[in-house]
Amino acid sequence: MGEPGTYRDLGESAWRWVCAQIRDDDGPWLPDAVADESPAGPAYDRDSVYAGIGGLVPVLAEIAQHRPLTAAERDLAGAVGARLTATVPGRREPSLYDGLAGDVTALRMLAPGREEPALRRLAQLQTSAGWATTLPIGHDGPATDLVLGTAGVVLALVWAGGPAARGMLSTAGESLLAVAEPTTAGLDWRMWPGYGSSSPNYSHGTAGVAAALAVAGHALGRDDFVTAARRGAAHVLSVGSLAGGGFVVPHTIPPSRREVEPVTYGWCHGPTGTSHLFDALAYIGVSEVGGHAPADLRRRCLRSVLHSGLPQRLRPGFWDNDGRCCGTAGVGDALLDAYQDLGDAELRTAAVTMGDALVQRAVVDEAGGRWRFVEYRQDPPLLPPGTSWMQGAAGIAAFLFRLARMLETGPAAPVVVRPDQWWAVPAAVRSTQGLAGLA
Repeated sequence: MGEPGTYRDLGESAWRWVCAQIRDDDGPWLPDAVADESPAGPAYDRDSVYAGIGGLVPVLAEIAQHRPLTAAERDLAGAVGARLTATVPGRREPSLYDGLAGDVTALRMLAPGREEPALRRLAQLQTSAGWATTLPIGHDGPATDLVLGTAGVVLALVWAGGPAARGMLSTAGESLLAVAEPTTAGLDWRMWPGYGSSSPNYSHGTAGVAAALAVAGHALGRDDFVTAARRGAAHVLSVGSLAGGGFVVPHTIPPSRREVEPVTYGWCHGPTGTSHLFDALAYIGVSEVGGHAPADLRRRCLRSVLHSGLPQRLRPGFWDNDGRCCGTAGVGDALLDAYQDLGDAELRTAAVTMGDALVQRAVVDEAGGRWRFVEYRQDPPLLPPGTSWMQGAAGIAAFLFRLARMLETGPAAPVVVRPDQWWAVPAAVRSTQGLAGLA
């Protein structure tokens, strides 16, 4: 296909469907999925970037790049901002995707400076060991990873900048150094100290922690942070495979019985996300890891993605998801980042392939567009359509809007940057304008 209008129209349709699901109960909230029996009230993560209203803000910021927001969208931005601002003083969850670091992200996108109360609250909750999680994950101390733990908070602090954020960075980075596990090749981080396995890719393990230490070390001039990041990358390299000119790392070490595929390819547990470790090292000027240039390792990660067979559902359990976290939209967005940074036309073509798969798999009717992911181990295998940034139509719509805009305006198109990927694109295209003045 490759027609910008096709992707934009589907993005608008999906966004219309998402907006129709928004409800009000002490402020806006969004059911995570829309089934025959939808929840009667909001979930505990109603305000999160991952599954809640915080994740609507980057979609609005993307929409604002190519058309004026409607009155209803402006009202939505205002309501989200009011809800997040009101809840910050009582918030205890710190994380990027479920807590205060996510509030920092959403509020700063709404209007730079509006995130200051969330930063102050993070400072109140910070300890020398990091921030204790409140999420129902079977652990109540500090987590280390990007999605749930200190690494994600560090990324939000670097992205937000300013004295309040900078004041927390050294202690946060030092808490990550304190729980690093030395290996024969370098350093490893589990989701939290003592966790039963290692998830070495981007979302829950070493690749994400090392990327956070890299950009924090660069921001602070902390050579010890940068050294730890390099050692983390060396460990990731040691447990992965460079076969065929690519680079992949196992999903879990030791392998989990729950995982159908020992190697996956998405943002969360695959080379799509892990490439961000290597572009972070390249960004800060690291020239070599394990005998390889970081830029070469990034390209190897992307090569593995391009030759994996996705977005085709090749076998049960392979590529059953089209969202940002684990699926097609997340891969497409990272491919656009890499294309705008590296200028490789193959990456542009691959991003279009992801967009075409989303067009083909969309469920579109008078209610709007949405996607049903697959869990082949259940009957029926089709899951109810999701609404959210990471696992649903909101995040997919944002990718489709961006793809359309980039195809029309070229690789210099502005990129709405976020805490977990801003260094992956050239400085000239990073847009931090967000929705300033709208909320």
